[in-house]
Amino acid sequence: MVRKKSLLIGINYTGSQNELRGCHQDVENVAEFLAYRGFSSDPRSQVILRDDAPGSYYPTGHNILAAMDWLVSEPGTCNFLHYSGHGGQVVDPTGNRPSGVIDTICPVDFRSRGQINSDTLHQHLVTQLPPNSTLFVILDCCHSGSALELPFVYRSDDDGNVSVIDNLKEGVHLMTEANDLFRGGFSFDKMAEAEDLWAGATNFFRGFKHMGESHPAGLGEDANYAAYAREQKMVTMFSGCRDDQTSADANINGTSEGAMSWAFLEIMKQNSNPSYLQTLQDTRYALRQSNYSQVPQLSIGREIDLNLGLFL
Repeated sequence: MVRKKSLLIGINYTGSQNELRGCHQDVENVAEFLAYRGFSSDPRSQVILRDDAPGSYYPTGHNILAAMDWLVSEPGTCNFLHYSGHGGQVVDPTGNRPSGVIDTICPVDFRSRGQINSDTLHQHLVTQLPPNSTLFVILDCCHSGSALELPFVYRSDDDGNVSVIDNLKEGVHLMTEANDLFRGGFSFDKMAEAEDLWAGATNFFRGFKHMGESHPAGLGEDANYAAYAREQKMVTMFSGCRDDQTSADANINGTSEGAMSWAFLEIMKQNSNPSYLQTLQDTRYALRQSNYSQVPQLSIGREIDLNLGLFL
């Protein structure tokens, strides 16, 4: 029998100007769901970080990363991560992203110790995941679409049509177009056009540099493209919204909880074994029916059949 592990993080930022109301409730709801799915609540198999918990269970940046390292430390395991709290964006430390910013999550001590950016999350959760383990992630926070820097991204529209944003293929296509512009000589007009093309590339191809006045340097090595592209890890993530959106608190029967967490669990109540495709479509529908404009996304570390049942 496959060993199952889970990490649940809920941060209300109690007493601060950034206070939320539903994140602790999200943790309780998800823990109940996991119990029905065969996940143990034994502390050797489940870690819960909340900002009303003491010591090592208090969700500081240090404790969050330590808990993430614990989660993906064992080969041959089925792992589940749920985060409910603030998400944000900070100045990209690599300078490679045309937007100038990078997605983050916000530990309880983010004002004094900083936020955890998507490159760091990828390194701790995806890169360190053993090849024969799996990881299922729900991020219920703002600006979460690229929070793990995964290569395949899917969105559903209001009619249930799913579009795929294949970061790898799109990036290669845009890179080729940009390089083609420089055949026959460099010009500033060509540089501007190439910059526009490269700015359209997604996470792995956000970098744009040039050496002298000859050609774009390419992939932006600081984005770790080569390593990310080769990993092929079985990591799936449902995020509460696109990079440019906020993720709402919901009030359900008088109880505050995250809108994405609520919608996902509602889908699970209606169908105990939905496919990835159905989960994405139904989650979008549930949010729209409840007047939430956020667009949930499904991101995956490698190509899979979206008609498969959820691997958790």
